[in-house]
Amino acid sequence: MANVNIQELLDSGVHFGHLTRKWDPNMAPYIYTERNGVHIIDLYKTAAKIEETSEALKKIANSGRKILFVATKKQAKDIVAEKAKAVNMPYITERWPGGMLTNFVTIRKAVKKMASIDRMKTDGSFDALSKREKLQINRQREKLEKNLGSISDMTRLPGALFVIDIKKEHIAVAEAQKLNIPIFAMVDTNSDPRQVDFVIPANDDASKSIDKVLGFVTDAIAEGLSDRKADKEKAKDVKEAPKKEEAKAEVAETTEEKK
Repeated sequence: MANVNIQELLDSGVHFGHLTRKWDPNMAPYIYTERNGVHIIDLYKTAAKIEETSEALKKIANSGRKILFVATKKQAKDIVAEKAKAVNMPYITERWPGGMLTNFVTIRKAVKKMASIDRMKTDGSFDALSKREKLQINRQREKLEKNLGSISDMTRLPGALFVIDIKKEHIAVAEAQKLNIPIFAMVDTNSDPRQVDFVIPANDDASKSIDKVLGFVTDAIAEGLSDRKADKEKAKDVKEAPKKEEAKAEVAETTEEKK
């Protein structure tokens, strides 16, 4: 379980919401007070939601499903890419490709195209092309890598989405809703939390806040993956145990015969 320290959240500025005039009334349950025209988020509720979210994501990771991280805003991109890579999860930090989820088959074709270009470069067929064709293919490969390189290992729809700023990523949220994919998100005071299955009320504009919350989330995912690996090894040992016992018996029998 995530061991959330309120002081750490406070030091990272997780409590700072938006200007009171920009608020969404549906965020009222998560707002503690107002200070100098800015809403202050109740960090005790944030901590509870981080723990609830972490437990759910841990279970998804343990089941072997992928969690797709989505954050295209400048202050979140690098943090999300780093944290998602660390737990081997797919992420979108450039423009959200329309139909990324609802038209996943087409997206997979684009990813396969990328792999096809890579094969051309290794089997020598790329060298047979003209200079102009090589340039065109390289440009196409670069564009595909920029937009889809981070999801190249995602062979099926993700088990969940984790979103930073649901207002900015509204297309991703809408696609996930359409397909009933669970949505986890950092939700600021200017957004409607009813669009999200697991809400973490938090400042989604400051890099320190994003980094702190994602740290708890990805630690839980890493724990889920670690438990999955341990369970697999345990199951393997159980499966191989009769064979080991049989081998031991054969060795003992052979030894007895020699005597």
